[in-house]
Amino acid sequence: GWQVSMKSGSLSYILPCNRLPVQLMSQVRVYTSNGQKKDLGSEDTNGSTRGETLHKVETGQDTTNAGQKQSSPKQPIQVKVKAVLKKREYGPKYTQNNFITGVRAINEFCLKSSDLDQLRKIKRRSPHDDTETFTVYLRSDVEAKSLEVWGSPEALARERKRRKEAEIKYRENLFRNQRLLWEYKEFFGNTKPRSSTASMFFKGPGKVVMVAICINGLNFFFKLLAWVYTGSASMFSEAIHSLADTCNQALLALGISQSARTPDPSHPYGFTNMRYIASLISGVGIFMMGAGLSWYHGIIGLLHPHPVESLLWAYCILAGSLVSEGATLLVAINEIRRSARAKGLSFYQYVVQSRDPSTNVVLLEDAAAVLSVAVAATCMGLTSVTGNPYYDSVGSLGVGTLLGTVSAFLIYTNTEALLGRSIEPEQLQRLTELLESDPVVRAIHDVKATDMGMSKVRFKAEVDFDGRVVTRSYLEKQDIEQLLQEIQQVKTLEELEAFMLKHGENIVDMLGAEVDRLEKDLKQRNPDVRHVDLEIL
Repeated sequence: GWQVSMKSGSLSYILPCNRLPVQLMSQVRVYTSNGQKKDLGSEDTNGSTRGETLHKVETGQDTTNAGQKQSSPKQPIQVKVKAVLKKREYGPKYTQNNFITGVRAINEFCLKSSDLDQLRKIKRRSPHDDTETFTVYLRSDVEAKSLEVWGSPEALARERKRRKEAEIKYRENLFRNQRLLWEYKEFFGNTKPRSSTASMFFKGPGKVVMVAICINGLNFFFKLLAWVYTGSASMFSEAIHSLADTCNQALLALGISQSARTPDPSHPYGFTNMRYIASLISGVGIFMMGAGLSWYHGIIGLLHPHPVESLLWAYCILAGSLVSEGATLLVAINEIRRSARAKGLSFYQYVVQSRDPSTNVVLLEDAAAVLSVAVAATCMGLTSVTGNPYYDSVGSLGVGTLLGTVSAFLIYTNTEALLGRSIEPEQLQRLTELLESDPVVRAIHDVKATDMGMSKVRFKAEVDFDGRVVTRSYLEKQDIEQLLQEIQQVKTLEELEAFMLKHGENIVDMLGAEVDRLEKDLKQRNPDVRHVDLEIL
């Protein structure tokens, strides 16, 4: 028959096909549940067949000599027993020991602050930068207190429903009162000091937009009079262009005022994108009102030409419009240069990246206005010299094409900004190197940095933390002598479990503190980073 030789630890087995000679190098001890140990290598006093399971043989002899005594001495086997903690089932009873803040306890369980004074208070690490610790309560204690106060879960549910209805009614009354207050201010005048939102229109992009609104409004009025007097298609296009600029810049002013609103629960990241939304709508408005009407009037002039009246007043109005539009253009250029210098960007990069959409719209609209004035004046001059009205219609088409190009650029840049584009690779590399240079970080993955608009960046990364460094940081803040005494006092599995649970929870808190520290460092060294999300791997 076949034979197989196997070795495992201190046992050696020779397995034939039908007989089992075994060479024992040691003796097996079985530990019973009552703590006694039994020797399987010797026969018991009752002469049971236990000794028959261990045959003494000599290595290399035939199986017929199995009855002979084995000359090798017996050695005891050392069996290592692995102690394993009993697996626990974490059900609803365990999760009742979760923590809950005082605000949530009052709102969700309809309690008063005086009710919480009687409960156990626990100090926990605060997730906010401005506070070190904060007080929490056991959820089971809060639930028990709420039942004690309200008597039954049904009564608590009725109170929650009543408070929800009262909150809805309060919000409706608040909206109604705000509306009445606004009407009162409109009728009697607002005597309050100027708010911070109004002060935004006296500096920076707000100032540029307000200047543009005033100038373009006057230009529209005078160009409209010139078109009524002369009937020129080019002058009509210019009047429509000024009207479109005035309406779009009023929309930009609305976007600037809305972007200054403080974040609320419905919009936790604020209203910064309102500037991009207003600029996007402005680009669409330029395309529809400015380019569309200019093309329409130019095509009508080509299909049905009519003679143009005296253009002297039209030239005077165009000259005044050129001066005013040029002044607004210079204001926008100076503002963009100042802002680009502060961000360390070139003029072209600042405009293309749409860092400040409101100023960009004013810049492009005024640049198009200056060029369109030149185009309109040229075509009107050719018409007055040659007497051919087709030149005037071609000028209207040229102004419409120029406005269409500007609107397409505005739509593209603002759409890219609203989609959430990434920041510059150099800035992203600086943020990545700052994280990787920290000793507590082993590696980072899936790094994303999104430009939220107006130089506000949201940074997200998955971080692989070095557990040894975190544990060492925890040990550096502990009394090592006291910790050693706690270790020496551990004698049972229950004491070991309590020791590990205590320090394991503290190490997890230490890991949370390290995450807070990294987020704070990223914000301090990069002011543009407003929101940091670090996920622990």
